[in-house]
Amino acid sequence: MSEKPISDLRRRMLEDMAVRKFGEKTRHDYIRHVEAFAKFLGRSPDTATADDVRRFQVHLTERGVQPPTLNSSASALRFVFGITLDRAELARHLARVHYPRKLPRVLSPEEVGRLLEAAPGPGLKYKAALSIAYGAGLRASEVMMLRVGDIDSKRMLIRVVQGKGHKDRYAMLSPRLLEVLRRYYRLLHPNARGPANPDEYLFPSWRTEHHMCSSSLQLACREAALRAGIAKRVTVHTMRHSFATHLLENGTSLRTIQVLLGHSKISTTSLYAAVTPKLVAATVSPLDKLHEPVKPASAIPKRTQQ
Repeated sequence: MSEKPISDLRRRMLEDMAVRKFGEKTRHDYIRHVEAFAKFLGRSPDTATADDVRRFQVHLTERGVQPPTLNSSASALRFVFGITLDRAELARHLARVHYPRKLPRVLSPEEVGRLLEAAPGPGLKYKAALSIAYGAGLRASEVMMLRVGDIDSKRMLIRVVQGKGHKDRYAMLSPRLLEVLRRYYRLLHPNARGPANPDEYLFPSWRTEHHMCSSSLQLACREAALRAGIAKRVTVHTMRHSFATHLLENGTSLRTIQVLLGHSKISTTSLYAAVTPKLVAATVSPLDKLHEPVKPASAIPKRTQQ
């Protein structure tokens, strides 16, 4: 396989994704899926045929690739064929797999508290990051992209810039979370004088002008779960699921939670109702609100035969 056409295709893909303001994770995933397709073909994807596309999806299915990854791969190829290569006819041959959504995995409030206290160092970096994921319901990518100026302590809000779906929104900033962030920032800049730089990443990488990477945050989350003695599989997104579930259990409306999470559809948010048994137990049956008392069976007259 020639390096020149592949590198040229990669460059054009990156340019097309940059124009459309794709997030870092989406760009990485799309490139990875297209590279997997090129490796399967043994040549550049711009020479692909409809049968090549079909054979590749059959190949992934036979390897046991799960539906979410199959759909992600189809989205990447649909983009490269429809946008970068201007071969929209090939995109029509990409199948999308429909599958039942699993209920989100959540932690109890007590488990969340133990996990946050067990967050590894250095300093309060990962405790602060995981506290935002739970305390404000942010995605891992949104936590990493936060800048110092996004923390609005006067209005007690966190500004999420270009979250999923390329949308800006505001998330809640609780007093307890603000205190954690202030302690973290003072440890990060012990000799700071004057106002903080609002454009600085809240969770910087060791590389200049870069933010913390996703893998390090996920690793810290798993390590904290192990230290806390939590046997179930925990990711940063589990903290977001727990945030939404605990709000719902405490009486917050689904509509409010939808806004806080940045969901486009209320149907996505309503999934949390399925993992909130307290709501079912606390709901009063309409039968109990009937004013007329229920008559015992013995008091109901029998029908006379004609």
